[in-house]
Amino acid sequence: MKRRLLLVSNSTLHGGGYLDHCQNQISDFFGRDVRRVLFVPYALHDRDAYTKTARDKFKTLGYEVDGIHEASDPVAAVKNAEAIFIGGGNTFRLLKSLYDNQVVTEIRRRVLEDSVPYMGSSAGTNVATVSINTTNDMPIVYPPSFSAIGLVPFNINPHYLDPDPHSRHMGETREQRITQFHEEPDTPSVLGLREGSMLLVEGDKATLLGTTRARLFSRGKASVEYEPGSDISFLLTQ
Repeated sequence: MKRRLLLVSNSTLHGGGYLDHCQNQISDFFGRDVRRVLFVPYALHDRDAYTKTARDKFKTLGYEVDGIHEASDPVAAVKNAEAIFIGGGNTFRLLKSLYDNQVVTEIRRRVLEDSVPYMGSSAGTNVATVSINTTNDMPIVYPPSFSAIGLVPFNINPHYLDPDPHSRHMGETREQRITQFHEEPDTPSVLGLREGSMLLVEGDKATLLGTTRARLFSRGKASVEYEPGSDISFLLTQ
């Protein structure tokens, strides 16, 4: 048994439709063994509309989608899932709903013990990590904990943005905010996934996929850039 994760920075890339930029990776990831995907739309308010968007897209790829909110028992839905996809939106709303529906532990168990494929996008990628402390979202609700599902031993910052040297905006850059996070003790590394990038985890191997580079921030060290195709498996053993 081994974990299988596809952690995508963003659901929509400029110039394309929903999940268009990563549809080949999705097909490769789920393969032919998966027929139905359990979709978790908790990050957005209109769960029915969000599920329809995911259902319509996945149908074009040959997969059926079940919304977890449509099930009478969310925990049972996770227990019976062939694959899990958690979509993007507000990370605080998402994590609170995961805790409220008591599925955090069961998702972790299914992925780490049963090798159920897990795909996340944006907020869904955030909650796959150690914590949601490095999300870009506003805390519109208060989850019982910032600790997330913990499928990997580091954090991710989706939609990572580089400083714009021509901008007159005087607020903190993304780099500065991640540095502030690392000013706290015992904080894990943070992988900044630019839009268009994604991380594939298969057991103890992690590979950067997509069309853009990723930037790794580690406490007390200089940041490092990684090109698409890079093997960054060392992050899984930190």
